[in-house]
Amino acid sequence: MAVRPITDAGRRALLARRHRLTPGGRTDDVVAIARSLVALHSTDPVTVYLSVLARMRAPDLEAVSTALYADRSLIRHHAMRRTLWVATPGNVTLMHRACTRKIAAVERRKTEAFLAKAGIAEPGDWLLDADRKVAEVLAEHGPVTARAIGTLLPELARPLSLAEGKPYAGTQGAHSRVVTGLGFDGEAVRGRPSGSWINGQYAWSRMVDWAPGLRASMHSGSSVEAQGELASLWLSRFGPGTERDLAWWMGWTLGDTRAAVLACGAEPVTTGSGRAWALPSEADEDLDEEPWVALLPGLDPTVMGWKDRGFYAPAGGETAWDSYGNAGPTVWVDGQIVGAWGQARDGGIRLHYFAEVSSRRRREVERRAQEVADWLGQTRFSWRFPGAINASLLAAPELPAE
Repeated sequence: MAVRPITDAGRRALLARRHRLTPGGRTDDVVAIARSLVALHSTDPVTVYLSVLARMRAPDLEAVSTALYADRSLIRHHAMRRTLWVATPGNVTLMHRACTRKIAAVERRKTEAFLAKAGIAEPGDWLLDADRKVAEVLAEHGPVTARAIGTLLPELARPLSLAEGKPYAGTQGAHSRVVTGLGFDGEAVRGRPSGSWINGQYAWSRMVDWAPGLRASMHSGSSVEAQGELASLWLSRFGPGTERDLAWWMGWTLGDTRAAVLACGAEPVTTGSGRAWALPSEADEDLDEEPWVALLPGLDPTVMGWKDRGFYAPAGGETAWDSYGNAGPTVWVDGQIVGAWGQARDGGIRLHYFAEVSSRRRREVERRAQEVADWLGQTRFSWRFPGAINASLLAAPELPAE
């Protein structure tokens, strides 16, 4: 059987439509936007909001907060690659079964090792008792921050040494490891931030209180079956993709990745990145592309969606990422990254181009940049994972408009 080719231009058209980046694809349904991307990166809290606003017809910060904290139609949870995500309850369930179960077990072993180094004779028993105590505090006092948990349970607030001998070595209170571990297990969940929407310190609740019924669904079902379902979901939003792409996104071994691809009924295709996988439905899709521009935030799922980024990232644009492969804020024109952006101290949006862009399209980008500045208003922030270009971009004097 002949292997179907999908061109790079076709892949760019697919991502634009599926990820709601064209003007005609935008929507004010926050939940629909999250579904379009499988999940929203939440390691940097700014990403969640700006990823959604970039895809809304009438961008509204409060609509995102409503979905997260009032309707609770979006939930924060650690999953693929041990990353913190925001997704619908259904996708959180799938992500937990397919990815987080294994991560939770690894994290628990790490915590027990840290406790042993801190002099705890029976770290497993100590951790079980700590889990119980923290769960009781969440039941009585939740939502409550990790800092408040340490105050309420001072016997759990002993410092643990993490990553000894590494450049990023540090200490963390054992109570913080405990509540985070309950989060990995699906027993606890991050709710509202302590400050504004750009703050990453959250109040914790029991999952049974925050999203009744979700915990039970997360703890049922087969992990192997869930991996096939999650692979299918990813391909429906990001396909075609290589095994390398899928393994990177999920944090799976190559064996798990290949098994999941076979389980979801994917078919081989050829792309500019080589052999890849796609769902059969992609064969009949109309690949006409609607013109569009976008300023996407750092760690946006579209930017982070593939390990092999050549079909949308230009040569010379490597400085949009940091040395670990985390994407900073990027400028897009018609499915390709053409530059980077950042917020200056005065709130203005600075732009830097990696690629040739016509003056007409630059004006479109500049209009979008002004819209982003308007969304942010008086809010000032810095990216947690800026691209290598960002420091020099913001340090450079502002150029006069053309």
